[in-house]
Amino acid sequence: MEQYKLIDGKEVAAHIKLKIAADTAAIKVAGGKTPHLAAVLVGHDGGSETYVANKVRTCDELGFKSTLIRYEDDVTEAALLKTVDNLNNDADIDGFIVQLPLPKHISSQKIIEAIDWHKDVDGFHPVNVGRLSLGLPCFKSATPAGICELLKYYNIETKGKHCVILGRSNIVGKPVAMMLMQKAVPGDCTVTVCHSRTPNIREISLTADIIIAALGAPEFLTADMVKEGAVVIDVGTTRVPNAQTKSGFKLTGDVAFAEVAPKCSYITPVPGGVGPMTIVSLMINTLQAAKQRN
Repeated sequence: MEQYKLIDGKEVAAHIKLKIAADTAAIKVAGGKTPHLAAVLVGHDGGSETYVANKVRTCDELGFKSTLIRYEDDVTEAALLKTVDNLNNDADIDGFIVQLPLPKHISSQKIIEAIDWHKDVDGFHPVNVGRLSLGLPCFKSATPAGICELLKYYNIETKGKHCVILGRSNIVGKPVAMMLMQKAVPGDCTVTVCHSRTPNIREISLTADIIIAALGAPEFLTADMVKEGAVVIDVGTTRVPNAQTKSGFKLTGDVAFAEVAPKCSYITPVPGGVGPMTIVSLMINTLQAAKQRN
């Protein structure tokens, strides 16, 4: 078996960012409106703080405008719904996100459904999810769209391949399954979705040409579950305590990388694989939203 090839999300993200920045500059030169992304952040969750800070920084890099609206954990659902309504009606905002998770007293689904689907650059609104399932133009959920960009960049053949997805979340598992079933490139896969109630996950994953691990279970996928030459995409990012690191934890994927990698043709690292692509996909959606409104 040849040495596996590492799928470098940072490299792919940098390549796409150059294209987005050039597109944005061209819109401005032509007298068009600067793409404007807003983010709503509730509370002080460490992961959410980092994600939103990265999104704001990336907007600056690409020449977008960005607005950050912050609330404490005790914000009411009614107040948050009012903010969503204001953003829906703000002509200068092309797209916006409400960073999840939200505090328990707020219904995430109610907030998502209140967002105007034309501005739903996270791709979570039922209209965008429905359009995705039908293969219609829509805003695609950022992480699944990022996975597809990685497959496309590395010219990984998906047509007629068996793709096994570990995890059935609304954010990754379900939408990436829909994307890879489409008559598209990447796409035309035979897709199997496994989850916590699937009894024979090992046997199923051993038949996979492509495995997408999105369970949130550190090092769940082991070498005995992967056939020679498989492509493995690791979506997991769990903070696992680690005395050797300065922060006291290590970001760990759903794949036992050291033992799985030698069996693969391609594999993503954690961090530096799918992660950088998620923010870039959000920027692709924001640019698309701006173009539709220009």
